[in-house]
Amino acid sequence: MGDLSGYGGDALKSLKEAGAAIGDVLEAKTPWGEVTGTLVPRYLYGDGDHLVLKLRSGYNVGLRVSGLKGVRVVAKGEKPSFSPPAPPKPAKGLPRVLIIGTGGTIASRIDYRTGAVGPAITAAELYSLVPELSGIAQVHPEIMFDIFSENITPKHWSRLARRVAKAVKEGFDGVVVAHGTDTLGYTAAALSFALAGVPVPVVLVGAQRSSDRPSSDSSLNLIAAVSVAGTARFSGVYVAMHLGESDDKIAFHRGTRVRKNHTSRRDAFVSVDVPLAAVWGRSGLEYVSEGLPARGGAFRPRPRFDGRAALIKFYPSMPAGAIRAARRAGAKALVIEGTGLGHVSKELTKELAAFVKAGGLACMTSQCIEGRVNLNVYDTGRDLIHAGVLPLDDMLSETALAKAMWVIGTGASGARARELMSANVAGETTPRTFPS
Repeated sequence: MGDLSGYGGDALKSLKEAGAAIGDVLEAKTPWGEVTGTLVPRYLYGDGDHLVLKLRSGYNVGLRVSGLKGVRVVAKGEKPSFSPPAPPKPAKGLPRVLIIGTGGTIASRIDYRTGAVGPAITAAELYSLVPELSGIAQVHPEIMFDIFSENITPKHWSRLARRVAKAVKEGFDGVVVAHGTDTLGYTAAALSFALAGVPVPVVLVGAQRSSDRPSSDSSLNLIAAVSVAGTARFSGVYVAMHLGESDDKIAFHRGTRVRKNHTSRRDAFVSVDVPLAAVWGRSGLEYVSEGLPARGGAFRPRPRFDGRAALIKFYPSMPAGAIRAARRAGAKALVIEGTGLGHVSKELTKELAAFVKAGGLACMTSQCIEGRVNLNVYDTGRDLIHAGVLPLDDMLSETALAKAMWVIGTGASGARARELMSANVAGETTPRTFPS
Protein backbone atom coordinates (compact mmCIF):
# COMPACT_ATOMS: atom_id res chain seq x y z
CA MET A 1 0.00 0.00 0.00
CA GLY A 2 1.26 3.48 -0.86
CA ASP A 3 2.06 6.29 1.53
CA LEU A 4 -0.97 7.85 3.25
CA SER A 5 0.82 10.31 5.55
CA GLY A 6 -1.38 11.92 8.15
CA TYR A 7 -4.54 9.94 7.42
CA GLY A 8 -6.36 7.86 10.01
CA GLY A 9 -9.79 6.58 11.01
CA ASP A 10 -12.51 6.27 8.38
CA ALA A 11 -10.51 8.36 5.89
CA LEU A 12 -7.58 5.95 5.99
CA LYS A 13 -9.94 2.97 5.67
CA SER A 14 -11.65 4.51 2.63
CA LEU A 15 -8.36 5.29 0.91
CA LYS A 16 -6.97 1.82 1.52
CA GLU A 17 -10.11 0.25 0.06
CA ALA A 18 -9.64 2.43 -3.05
CA GLY A 19 -5.95 1.49 -3.30
CA ALA A 20 -5.00 5.17 -3.17
CA ALA A 21 -1.68 6.79 -2.26
CA ILE A 22 -0.46 10.34 -1.79
CA GLY A 23 -0.11 11.95 -5.21
CA ASP A 24 -2.82 9.90 -6.92
CA VAL A 25 -5.63 11.65 -8.76
CA LEU A 26 -8.93 10.71 -7.10
CA GLU A 27 -12.55 11.11 -8.04
CA ALA A 28 -14.82 11.56 -5.04
CA LYS A 29 -18.60 11.30 -5.45
CA THR A 30 -20.34 13.87 -3.27
CA PRO A 31 -24.07 14.58 -2.85
CA TRP A 32 -23.65 17.62 -5.14
CA GLY A 33 -21.50 16.01 -7.82
CA GLU A 34 -18.08 14.57 -8.57
CA VAL A 35 -14.86 16.21 -7.32
CA THR A 36 -11.53 15.36 -8.93
CA GLY A 37 -8.15 16.28 -7.47
CA THR A 38 -4.75 15.08 -6.30
CA LEU A 39 -4.59 13.48 -2.87
CA VAL A 40 -2.29 15.44 -0.59
CA PRO A 41 -1.03 14.54 2.90
CA ARG A 42 -2.98 15.44 6.02
CA TYR A 43 -1.26 17.06 8.94
CA LEU A 44 -0.55 14.99 12.03
CA TYR A 45 -3.16 16.60 14.26
CA GLY A 46 -6.17 16.34 11.94
CA ASP A 47 -9.27 14.21 12.48
CA GLY A 48 -9.83 10.85 10.82
CA ASP A 49 -12.95 11.68 8.80
CA HIS A 50 -11.60 13.95 6.05
CA LEU A 51 -9.47 13.58 2.95
CA VAL A 52 -7.84 16.53 1.19
CA LEU A 53 -7.65 16.96 -2.59
CA LYS A 54 -5.72 19.62 -4.46
CA LEU A 55 -7.88 20.87 -7.33
CA ARG A 56 -6.58 21.93 -10.74
CA SER A 57 -7.11 25.55 -9.65
CA GLY A 58 -4.39 25.09 -7.02
CA TYR A 59 -6.74 25.29 -4.04
CA ASN A 60 -7.28 22.45 -1.60
CA VAL A 61 -10.67 21.03 -0.64
CA GLY A 62 -11.43 18.92 2.40
CA LEU A 63 -14.16 16.27 2.02
CA ARG A 64 -15.90 14.46 4.85
CA VAL A 65 -15.61 10.74 4.08
CA SER A 66 -18.86 9.83 5.84
CA GLY A 67 -20.73 12.04 3.37
CA LEU A 68 -19.18 10.58 0.20
CA LYS A 69 -20.85 8.03 -2.07
CA GLY A 70 -17.53 6.61 -3.19
CA VAL A 71 -13.84 7.25 -3.91
CA ARG A 72 -11.84 5.84 -6.81
CA VAL A 73 -8.35 6.31 -8.25
CA VAL A 74 -8.45 8.02 -11.64
CA ALA A 75 -4.70 8.11 -12.23
CA LYS A 76 -1.62 7.06 -10.30
CA GLY A 77 0.80 9.82 -9.40
CA GLU A 78 3.80 10.72 -7.28
CA LYS A 79 3.97 12.15 -3.80
CA PRO A 80 4.05 15.97 -3.99
CA SER A 81 7.55 17.39 -3.79
CA PHE A 82 9.26 20.67 -4.54
CA SER A 83 12.39 21.30 -6.58
CA PRO A 84 13.14 24.87 -7.61
CA PRO A 85 14.20 25.47 -11.21
CA ALA A 86 17.77 26.50 -11.95
CA PRO A 87 18.29 30.24 -11.48
CA PRO A 88 18.33 32.22 -14.75
CA LYS A 89 21.46 34.18 -15.59
CA PRO A 90 20.92 37.93 -15.10
CA ALA A 91 21.79 40.32 -17.90
CA LYS A 92 25.05 42.24 -17.64
CA GLY A 93 25.10 45.90 -16.73
CA LEU A 94 22.19 45.68 -14.31
CA PRO A 95 22.40 47.07 -10.75
CA ARG A 96 23.73 44.75 -8.07
CA VAL A 97 21.26 43.97 -5.29
CA LEU A 98 21.93 41.89 -2.20
CA ILE A 99 18.94 39.84 -1.00
CA ILE A 100 19.24 38.83 2.63
CA GLY A 101 16.96 35.98 3.65
CA THR A 102 15.77 35.76 7.26
CA GLY A 103 12.78 33.40 6.95
CA GLY A 104 9.10 34.26 7.26
CA THR A 105 6.13 33.67 4.96
CA ILE A 106 7.87 35.10 1.89
CA ALA A 107 10.39 32.27 2.30
CA SER A 108 7.92 29.55 3.29
CA ARG A 109 5.99 26.62 1.94
CA ILE A 110 3.35 24.38 3.49
CA ASP A 111 4.64 21.67 5.84
CA TYR A 112 2.27 18.77 5.30
CA ARG A 113 3.52 17.00 8.41
CA THR A 114 1.98 19.62 10.71
CA GLY A 115 -0.26 21.56 8.32
CA ALA A 116 1.59 24.76 9.19
CA VAL A 117 3.53 27.20 7.04
CA GLY A 118 7.22 26.70 7.72
CA PRO A 119 10.48 28.24 6.50
CA ALA A 120 11.61 26.14 3.56
CA ILE A 121 12.66 28.31 0.61
CA THR A 122 16.10 29.86 0.77
CA ALA A 123 16.93 33.23 -0.76
CA ALA A 124 18.51 31.38 -3.71
CA GLU A 125 15.30 29.46 -4.31
CA LEU A 126 13.34 32.70 -4.23
CA TYR A 127 15.54 33.98 -7.04
CA SER A 128 14.88 30.79 -8.99
CA LEU A 129 11.13 31.00 -8.48
CA VAL A 130 10.90 34.62 -9.63
CA PRO A 131 12.69 34.65 -13.01
CA GLU A 132 11.56 38.25 -13.64
CA LEU A 133 14.35 39.30 -11.30
CA SER A 134 16.94 38.36 -13.92
CA GLY A 135 15.84 41.35 -16.03
CA ILE A 136 15.83 43.77 -13.11
CA ALA A 137 19.10 43.29 -11.25
CA GLN A 138 22.12 41.12 -10.68
CA VAL A 139 20.78 39.48 -7.58
CA HIS A 140 23.16 38.11 -4.95
CA PRO A 141 21.10 35.96 -2.55
CA GLU A 142 22.37 35.26 0.94
CA ILE A 143 20.64 33.47 3.79
CA MET A 144 21.38 34.89 7.26
CA PHE A 145 18.60 33.34 9.37
CA ASP A 146 15.84 30.83 8.76
CA ILE A 147 13.39 31.74 11.50
CA PHE A 148 9.95 33.19 11.93
CA SER A 149 9.93 36.90 12.68
CA GLU A 150 8.61 36.42 16.22
CA ASN A 151 12.00 34.89 16.99
CA ILE A 152 13.95 37.92 15.74
CA THR A 153 15.83 39.68 18.56
CA PRO A 154 17.99 42.82 18.87
CA LYS A 155 21.02 40.57 18.27
CA HIS A 156 19.61 39.75 14.84
CA TRP A 157 19.06 43.47 14.18
CA SER A 158 22.71 44.12 14.94
CA ARG A 159 23.84 41.38 12.56
CA LEU A 160 21.55 42.66 9.81
CA ALA A 161 22.76 46.23 10.23
CA ARG A 162 26.41 45.16 10.07
CA ARG A 163 25.76 43.10 6.95
CA VAL A 164 24.02 45.99 5.20
CA ALA A 165 26.87 48.32 6.11
CA LYS A 166 29.31 45.81 4.66
CA ALA A 167 27.19 45.56 1.49
CA VAL A 168 27.50 49.32 1.03
CA LYS A 169 31.29 49.02 1.20
CA GLU A 170 31.13 46.14 -1.29
CA GLY A 171 29.45 48.44 -3.80
CA PHE A 172 25.93 47.01 -3.88
CA ASP A 173 23.39 49.40 -5.37
CA GLY A 174 20.73 48.33 -2.90
CA VAL A 175 19.76 45.76 -0.29
CA VAL A 176 16.56 43.75 0.14
CA VAL A 177 15.77 42.01 3.42
CA ALA A 178 13.17 39.22 3.18
CA HIS A 179 11.44 39.13 6.55
CA GLY A 180 8.34 37.75 8.25
CA THR A 181 5.53 40.28 8.52
CA ASP A 182 4.62 39.90 12.20
CA THR A 183 7.60 41.92 13.49
CA LEU A 184 8.56 43.56 10.20
CA GLY A 185 7.76 47.03 11.59
CA TYR A 186 10.08 46.54 14.56
CA THR A 187 13.00 45.47 12.37
CA ALA A 188 12.37 48.29 9.89
CA ALA A 189 12.50 50.82 12.71
CA ALA A 190 15.59 49.25 14.24
CA LEU A 191 17.50 49.33 10.94
CA SER A 192 16.37 52.91 10.34
CA PHE A 193 18.25 53.97 13.47
CA ALA A 194 21.25 51.67 13.09
CA LEU A 195 21.68 52.69 9.43
CA ALA A 196 20.70 56.37 9.64
CA GLY A 197 22.15 58.08 6.57
CA VAL A 198 22.63 54.84 4.59
CA PRO A 199 23.45 55.92 0.99
CA VAL A 200 21.43 53.21 -0.82
CA PRO A 201 17.85 51.94 -0.55
CA VAL A 202 17.35 49.21 2.04
CA VAL A 203 13.99 47.55 1.47
CA LEU A 204 12.37 45.12 3.87
CA VAL A 205 9.84 42.89 2.16
CA GLY A 206 7.45 40.21 3.36
CA ALA A 207 4.42 38.25 2.27
CA GLN A 208 1.08 37.61 3.90
CA ARG A 209 0.58 34.36 1.99
CA SER A 210 3.18 31.70 1.22
CA SER A 211 4.55 31.23 -2.27
CA ASP A 212 2.76 27.90 -2.85
CA ARG A 213 -0.68 29.53 -2.58
CA PRO A 214 -2.47 30.87 -5.70
CA SER A 215 -3.19 34.13 -3.82
CA SER A 216 0.44 34.61 -2.79
CA ASP A 217 1.76 38.15 -2.73
CA SER A 218 5.41 37.12 -2.36
CA SER A 219 6.59 37.35 -5.98
CA LEU A 220 5.25 40.82 -6.76
CA ASN A 221 6.42 42.20 -3.43
CA LEU A 222 9.92 40.84 -4.09
CA ILE A 223 10.03 42.11 -7.68
CA ALA A 224 9.08 45.61 -6.54
CA ALA A 225 11.56 45.55 -3.66
CA VAL A 226 14.47 44.51 -5.89
CA SER A 227 13.50 47.04 -8.57
CA VAL A 228 13.42 49.95 -6.15
CA ALA A 229 16.50 48.83 -4.22
CA GLY A 230 18.50 48.68 -7.44
CA THR A 231 17.28 51.71 -9.36
CA ALA A 232 15.50 54.26 -7.16
CA ARG A 233 17.18 57.63 -6.82
CA PHE A 234 16.43 57.84 -3.11
CA SER A 235 18.05 56.08 -0.16
CA GLY A 236 16.94 55.05 3.32
CA VAL A 237 15.08 52.16 4.97
CA TYR A 238 11.62 51.17 3.69
CA VAL A 239 8.99 48.44 3.84
CA ALA A 240 7.47 47.13 0.58
CA MET A 241 4.05 45.44 0.66
CA HIS A 242 0.84 45.40 -1.40
CA LEU A 243 -0.96 48.75 -1.66
CA GLY A 244 -4.36 47.06 -2.18
CA GLU A 245 -5.84 43.62 -2.64
CA SER A 246 -5.13 43.65 -6.39
CA ASP A 247 -1.82 42.51 -7.87
CA ASP A 248 -0.82 45.79 -9.48
CA LYS A 249 0.75 48.25 -7.01
CA ILE A 250 3.23 47.98 -4.15
CA ALA A 251 3.43 50.60 -1.40
CA PHE A 252 6.76 51.71 0.06
CA HIS A 253 6.51 52.83 3.67
CA ARG A 254 9.10 54.74 5.72
CA GLY A 255 10.79 52.36 8.13
CA THR A 256 9.85 54.31 11.25
CA ARG A 257 6.25 55.17 10.34
CA VAL A 258 4.74 51.81 9.35
CA ARG A 259 2.67 49.22 11.18
CA LYS A 260 0.82 46.01 10.39
CA ASN A 261 -2.89 46.78 10.76
CA HIS A 262 -4.47 43.49 9.66
CA THR A 263 -3.68 39.88 10.44
CA SER A 264 -4.04 38.44 6.94
CA ARG A 265 -4.89 40.99 4.21
CA ARG A 266 -2.24 41.48 1.55
CA ASP A 267 -2.46 45.26 2.10
CA ALA A 268 -2.09 44.90 5.86
CA PHE A 269 0.66 47.53 6.18
CA VAL A 270 -0.09 51.24 6.43
CA SER A 271 1.91 54.42 6.86
CA VAL A 272 0.75 56.25 9.98
CA ASP A 273 0.32 60.05 9.92
CA VAL A 274 2.62 60.41 6.89
CA PRO A 275 2.16 59.93 3.13
CA LEU A 276 3.54 56.84 1.44
CA ALA A 277 7.21 57.10 0.58
CA ALA A 278 6.61 55.70 -2.91
CA VAL A 279 4.26 53.60 -5.02
CA TRP A 280 5.53 51.03 -7.52
CA GLY A 281 3.54 49.69 -10.47
CA ARG A 282 4.42 47.00 -12.97
CA SER A 283 6.08 49.61 -15.20
CA GLY A 284 8.15 51.08 -12.35
CA LEU A 285 7.81 53.84 -9.77
CA GLU A 286 4.59 55.80 -10.20
CA TYR A 287 4.89 58.10 -7.19
CA VAL A 288 7.74 59.29 -5.00
CA SER A 289 7.16 61.50 -1.98
CA GLU A 290 9.02 64.78 -1.68
CA GLY A 291 11.92 65.07 0.70
CA LEU A 292 13.28 61.52 0.54
CA PRO A 293 17.06 61.43 0.98
CA ALA A 294 19.10 61.13 -2.21
CA ARG A 295 21.57 58.35 -2.88
CA GLY A 296 25.20 58.74 -1.94
CA GLY A 297 27.23 60.25 0.84
CA ALA A 298 29.20 58.79 3.70
CA PHE A 299 27.49 57.32 6.72
CA ARG A 300 28.50 55.86 10.04
CA PRO A 301 26.42 52.85 11.03
CA ARG A 302 25.65 52.35 14.70
CA PRO A 303 24.49 48.73 14.75
CA ARG A 304 24.50 47.95 18.46
CA PHE A 305 21.27 47.23 20.32
CA ASP A 306 20.57 46.43 23.95
CA GLY A 307 17.47 44.31 24.51
CA ARG A 308 16.96 45.51 28.07
CA ALA A 309 13.93 47.61 27.21
CA ALA A 310 10.23 46.83 27.53
CA LEU A 311 7.00 47.99 25.91
CA ILE A 312 4.16 48.09 28.44
CA LYS A 313 0.56 48.80 27.49
CA PHE A 314 -1.40 50.50 30.25
CA TYR A 315 -4.88 49.22 31.04
CA PRO A 316 -7.46 49.98 33.76
CA SER A 317 -6.54 48.30 37.05
CA MET A 318 -2.97 47.58 35.91
CA PRO A 319 -0.97 46.75 39.07
CA ALA A 320 1.98 48.96 39.87
CA GLY A 321 3.93 45.76 40.25
CA ALA A 322 4.19 45.54 36.46
CA ILE A 323 6.72 48.37 36.51
CA ARG A 324 8.57 46.86 39.46
CA ALA A 325 8.69 43.51 37.66
CA ALA A 326 10.26 45.09 34.59
CA ARG A 327 12.79 46.82 36.78
CA ARG A 328 13.66 43.58 38.62
CA ALA A 329 14.03 41.85 35.23
CA GLY A 330 16.81 44.29 34.41
CA ALA A 331 15.03 46.77 32.13
CA LYS A 332 17.02 49.94 31.53
CA ALA A 333 14.32 51.60 29.42
CA LEU A 334 10.53 51.46 29.43
CA VAL A 335 8.15 52.55 26.70
CA ILE A 336 4.72 53.04 28.22
CA GLU A 337 1.76 52.95 25.84
CA GLY A 338 -0.63 55.22 27.69
CA THR A 339 -4.22 56.19 27.01
CA GLY A 340 -5.20 59.20 24.92
CA LEU A 341 -2.64 61.98 25.20
CA GLY A 342 -0.39 59.68 27.23
CA HIS A 343 -1.88 58.87 30.62
CA VAL A 344 -1.58 56.15 33.26
CA SER A 345 -2.91 55.73 36.80
CA LYS A 346 -1.49 57.54 39.83
CA GLU A 347 -0.06 54.27 41.17
CA LEU A 348 1.92 53.68 37.98
CA THR A 349 3.11 57.28 37.93
CA LYS A 350 4.74 56.74 41.33
CA GLU A 351 6.45 53.57 40.12
CA LEU A 352 7.69 55.31 36.99
CA ALA A 353 9.15 58.09 39.12
CA ALA A 354 11.05 55.48 41.13
CA PHE A 355 12.27 53.82 37.92
CA VAL A 356 13.61 57.14 36.58
CA LYS A 357 15.17 58.03 39.94
CA ALA A 358 17.06 54.72 39.82
CA GLY A 359 18.56 55.69 36.44
CA GLY A 360 16.01 54.19 34.07
CA LEU A 361 14.73 55.79 30.86
CA ALA A 362 10.90 56.02 30.90
CA CYS A 363 9.09 57.17 27.75
CA MET A 364 5.44 57.72 26.85
CA THR A 365 3.60 56.89 23.63
CA SER A 366 -0.14 56.65 22.98
CA GLN A 367 -2.42 53.70 22.37
CA CYS A 368 -4.18 55.83 19.74
CA ILE A 369 -3.06 55.09 16.19
CA GLU A 370 -3.08 58.74 15.13
CA GLY A 371 -2.28 61.98 16.95
CA ARG A 372 0.45 62.71 19.43
CA VAL A 373 1.30 62.58 23.10
CA ASN A 374 0.86 65.81 25.08
CA LEU A 375 1.54 65.69 28.82
CA ASN A 376 0.77 69.38 29.35
CA VAL A 377 -3.02 69.24 29.04
CA TYR A 378 -4.16 67.39 32.17
CA ASP A 379 -2.81 67.07 35.71
CA THR A 380 -2.02 63.39 35.05
CA GLY A 381 0.34 64.34 32.26
CA ARG A 382 2.02 67.04 34.32
CA ASP A 383 2.56 64.55 37.12
CA LEU A 384 4.26 62.25 34.61
CA ILE A 385 6.54 65.07 33.46
CA HIS A 386 7.41 65.75 37.10
CA ALA A 387 8.15 62.02 37.50
CA GLY A 388 10.69 62.28 34.67
CA VAL A 389 8.70 60.47 31.99
CA LEU A 390 9.75 61.54 28.49
CA PRO A 391 6.88 62.23 26.02
CA LEU A 392 7.61 60.91 22.51
CA ASP A 393 5.19 63.09 20.55
CA ASP A 394 3.70 61.01 17.67
CA MET A 395 6.29 58.23 17.63
CA LEU A 396 4.78 54.76 17.10
CA SER A 397 5.08 52.47 20.09
CA GLU A 398 6.88 49.75 18.12
CA THR A 399 9.31 52.31 16.74
CA ALA A 400 9.86 53.72 20.22
CA LEU A 401 10.80 50.30 21.60
CA ALA A 402 13.32 49.67 18.81
CA LYS A 403 14.73 53.15 19.32
CA ALA A 404 15.05 52.67 23.08
CA MET A 405 16.99 49.46 22.51
CA TRP A 406 19.20 51.31 20.05
CA VAL A 407 19.73 54.29 22.37
CA ILE A 408 20.87 52.20 25.32
CA GLY A 409 22.85 50.07 22.87
CA THR A 410 24.93 53.13 22.01
CA GLY A 411 25.94 53.32 25.66
CA ALA A 412 24.01 56.52 26.28
CA SER A 413 22.48 57.06 29.71
CA GLY A 414 20.97 59.85 31.78
CA ALA A 415 20.60 63.18 30.01
CA ARG A 416 22.34 61.93 26.86
CA ALA A 417 19.88 59.02 26.54
CA ARG A 418 16.94 61.41 26.93
CA GLU A 419 18.44 63.79 24.38
CA LEU A 420 18.98 61.01 21.84
CA MET A 421 15.54 59.53 22.46
CA SER A 422 13.95 62.93 21.82
CA ALA A 423 15.95 63.67 18.66
CA ASN A 424 14.35 62.97 15.28
CA VAL A 425 17.02 60.57 14.02
CA ALA A 426 15.22 58.77 11.17
CA GLY A 427 11.89 60.47 10.62
CA GLU A 428 10.30 58.74 13.62
CA THR A 429 8.41 61.90 14.64
CA THR A 430 6.63 64.46 12.48
CA PRO A 431 6.22 68.25 12.85
CA ARG A 432 3.17 69.43 14.74
CA THR A 433 0.52 70.14 12.10
CA PHE A 434 -2.39 71.29 14.28
CA PRO A 435 -2.75 72.86 17.73
CA SER A 436 -3.14 70.49 20.66
